[in-house]
Amino acid sequence: MAINTNRPTSPHLQVYRLPLTGIISITHRMTGVMLSAGLILFVYIISALADGGVAYDTMQTLMSHWLLKVIGWGFIYALFFHLCHGVRHLIWDTGSSFDADTLNRYAIIELVISLALTLMTFVWGLYGL
Repeated sequence: MAINTNRPTSPHLQVYRLPLTGIISITHRMTGVMLSAGLILFVYIISALADGGVAYDTMQTLMSHWLLKVIGWGFIYALFFHLCHGVRHLIWDTGSSFDADTLNRYAIIELVISLALTLMTFVWGLYGL
């Protein structure tokens, strides 16, 4: 068989620019996985609370590490992002807002609201407001 070298090839990832809605969709799936993995940490925290003083002190020491604090805030952001994207899907279920401008506008609104909710949670935890 002869190989046809004149046929077109698909654009490579470095040529094709993924639209914002595609990036948001992929991020929604990633945050879903992160939330599932974060539940393991959450179950550890709850079990340490139930196990008593020594387990609780060990958990407090572990959770005071800077890396686990960053993971905790990542978990909170993933929760808010996943929530905002879920609301966006509920809006889509009504059959509206499928034009390109509205999709991009809602994607930006979704990012801003999820970040604002995370920052409000941080301020509330920091200052107890």
